[in-house]
Amino acid sequence: MLKETKTTDLFVDYYEQWVQMYKEGAIREVTLAKYKMTHAWLKKLIPDVKLCDMSRILYQQLINEYAKDHERQTTMDFHHQLKGAIIDAVDEGLIKRDPTRKVIIKGKTPKNKKIKYINQFELHTLLSNLNLSDEVNWDWFLLLIAKTGMRFSEALALTPNDFDFAHQTVSVNKTWNYKGGGGFLPTKNKSSVRKIQIDWQTVMQFAQLTKNMNPEEPIFIKKGEEYAKIYNATINGILERYCKKLNIPVITVHGLRHTHASILLFAGVSIGSVARRLGHASMTTTQKTYLHIIQELENQDIDLVMRSLANLV
Repeated sequence: MLKETKTTDLFVDYYEQWVQMYKEGAIREVTLAKYKMTHAWLKKLIPDVKLCDMSRILYQQLINEYAKDHERQTTMDFHHQLKGAIIDAVDEGLIKRDPTRKVIIKGKTPKNKKIKYINQFELHTLLSNLNLSDEVNWDWFLLLIAKTGMRFSEALALTPNDFDFAHQTVSVNKTWNYKGGGGFLPTKNKSSVRKIQIDWQTVMQFAQLTKNMNPEEPIFIKKGEEYAKIYNATINGILERYCKKLNIPVITVHGLRHTHASILLFAGVSIGSVARRLGHASMTTTQKTYLHIIQELENQDIDLVMRSLANLV
């Protein structure tokens, strides 16, 4: 137990215990895997450091060493995953002072970022060329994400029961554990539980597609494949082939979510409405993710304001 920990115990062992006690069973498996990866880096970088030796200088050296192989945002995430455990150790008197205070986060120069989204014309080109057959296939999956902005795991978990065709909505209330052998899991956060309004064309298409399906089984997971491995890369590959064939920028399935959001923002939909539609925990997340688009819209607003003022003369 953590209460039996001594100041002379290794920090790497304390962190492992801390993750087991406070994180296992309390966070999603995907997030837990990040904490375990942080623990693996601790074993590599500071395997022999004791709790009592954890100082500001040593912690800064740890961050600097990690930053040599990672971009700044990744290093920031590493720092955040450590800080909770360190603050608890300070509270318990195992570390004298908070070594994370005034830490400087460094990192490698970011690589050229891949294109995250396509424009409305390019999306129309993509969707009009999908093979939307009478049977469920991954093209239907791509269409749904483009029309709703759902996350990959959310769309995988959809069942016919989640559609309310009369009210033109689809409910997001679970995810599919595609990385861990199948089965339903909770959503990423409470804000992710939501109802998304869909257009009439999508309503008619999915009403027809799902009419003979088991209402409680996932639409895109074939019966008997509940525990089969579904790879994000497989669907990304399908989308990539379409993009190359149609001579439009290559994006990922997650890029369809970004495309959905960007089109709404450019259409004048408020940030709050986009945040709720995407299931973001706060508008801050939306603002950070789509800062470049928001700045472009603000520049358009400035031009509009100046033209309006000029007309007052």
